[in-house]
Amino acid sequence: MKHIKQSFGSKVFDIINVLLMILLIVITLYPFYYIIIVSLSDGKAVMKGLVKLRPVGINFKSYSIVLKDPYIGTAYLNTILYTTFGTFINILFSTLCAYPLSRKNFFGKRIFTVMIVFTMFFSGGLIPTYLTVQKLGMLDTIWALVLPGAINTYNMIIIRTFFQDIPAELHESAYIDGANDIKIFAKIILPLSKPIIATMTLFYAVGHWNSFFSALIYLNEREKYPLQIVLRNMVVSGELTSQSNQMGAAADFLAIDTTIKYAVIIVATLPILVVYPFVQKYFVKGVMIGSLKG
Repeated sequence: MKHIKQSFGSKVFDIINVLLMILLIVITLYPFYYIIIVSLSDGKAVMKGLVKLRPVGINFKSYSIVLKDPYIGTAYLNTILYTTFGTFINILFSTLCAYPLSRKNFFGKRIFTVMIVFTMFFSGGLIPTYLTVQKLGMLDTIWALVLPGAINTYNMIIIRTFFQDIPAELHESAYIDGANDIKIFAKIILPLSKPIIATMTLFYAVGHWNSFFSALIYLNEREKYPLQIVLRNMVVSGELTSQSNQMGAAADFLAIDTTIKYAVIIVATLPILVVYPFVQKYFVKGVMIGSLKG
């Protein structure tokens, strides 16, 4: 194919676009890069403001303290448990709710849809929700973290839209072969919905992993705190880890504590960064397909 010659204005426009994209990438990635180099740097250099573009006095002392701290280890396991179980509950309930709403012959479909969408704009508020959780005996349990937000209405609507795009002929053929709705849902709908399920799994998992407010409200025992509460207490409230507290007499206590905070941030973020590349191909496809129709 013959190369189309660009005008001078087009070349300038392309160059400006590339420069703006590079600038946007730098602005987006630098904060995370800074957290990494600070967590790897000597605490005293960080306190003196010497760490800008590269780590100074590279060491892994902060990560050693973080990984050996039993408090952080327990919180990490709690977060994995809450994220895994909570995401399973989210996907199960969201798909079970989306499937009947995607069927054209579902009686009362419009009424139920309006009632569900209503919850996107109006809610009972924090105090009524807390009282409900309390009366149900879910305070200080995992149920308080996973059941009140079992279905995200927006995500459920996207799943419903995806289900609507599956050809109706598949349902009719299955009905003719004697399959009921449960079998159709399990054997046909779910296997064909891997892109949207992978996308929503990522959405829900990231939400659970980063969530701290629900745990802050409903959990009382420190042993049940997720990692984000530990991170919040360290960064916002100044609460230190058990091992760093034992270093109170050391001269470099404050310097080490600064690098520990950044190390905990990296440790808390790493799992999501590791998982994302494996679901990225489903992520784009699932969001685009699920948003084609309202």
